[in-house]
Amino acid sequence: MRIAVSGSIAHDHLMTFPGRFVDQLVGDQLHTVSLSFLVDSLDVRRGGVGANICYGMGQLGAAPILVGAAGQDFDEYRAWLDRHGVDTGSVRISELLHTARFVCTTDADHNQIGSFYTGAMSEARLIELQTVADRTGPLDLVHIGADDPEAMLRHSEECRTRGIPFAADFSQQLARMEGDEIRSLTEGAAYLFHNEYEKALIETKTGWSAEDVLARVGTRVTTLGARGVRIERAGQPPIEVGCAEERVKADPTGVGDGFRAGFLAGLVWGVSLERAAQVGCMVATLVIETVGTQEYTLARDAFMERFTKAYGDDAAAEVRAHLAV
Repeated sequence: MRIAVSGSIAHDHLMTFPGRFVDQLVGDQLHTVSLSFLVDSLDVRRGGVGANICYGMGQLGAAPILVGAAGQDFDEYRAWLDRHGVDTGSVRISELLHTARFVCTTDADHNQIGSFYTGAMSEARLIELQTVADRTGPLDLVHIGADDPEAMLRHSEECRTRGIPFAADFSQQLARMEGDEIRSLTEGAAYLFHNEYEKALIETKTGWSAEDVLARVGTRVTTLGARGVRIERAGQPPIEVGCAEERVKADPTGVGDGFRAGFLAGLVWGVSLERAAQVGCMVATLVIETVGTQEYTLARDAFMERFTKAYGDDAAAEVRAHLAV
């Protein structure tokens, strides 16, 4: 199965505030907020939704195709992704704009305040998926993650027109989208990814009920934070998968991308939805234990030891065959 992952490519600037944001907010002055947080640390990391997902899939041997736009400063990042099993041949390089930047501060309660500079990401709308398929061969699934909003709309429409199955994953872009845009991106999706809050926001903005959404997509995947994930399909009982035990909470940035990487790798392998979700939850656990979205390593023996402990021998035997441990 050949999966293309469209989404942002960015450099992350991650900072840690030792206090709590809530202690700095004055209730009756929220309309004039002007705050500066003295942070303890700064980590500059590789990031972006599309690149993060592809990195995880590459670690699992799923050979993802990254579709997105970056700047002239992408050479080192490209080399990193290539070395970790990602096909970067369909990344568009802007002649004028820098690669996107995500600047995020995390407090002691793991709450986050972030800003995103789009930069070259705005040129993702100029990428044709057919051109990608002409280079790589037919696409079995296109994951449409958070990216330039116009690019997301164009990619989903092209997938419908050309009959390419696609996964809708609004993520950070959901807040700025209106109901019509969300409906357009959702209609006919093979998979719809979101967390619990995004689930409610999708239903509120579109005016659709949960049943209406399930009638329009093949599979609905809701991440539940520390409780794992719920998978729903019309007319079938939901599948719920818990998280593997974490050793430490280092940084929650990119945990959702890690889940998607493992889940999509499971689709490449052809395993069940439950098994794919288990792999996704295991990768998400590795991400939360590491500062930076692409700083974790997937040592196969260690991965399988923890996966076996979390999900049992039968599940591990099936996954082990695909990881070639």
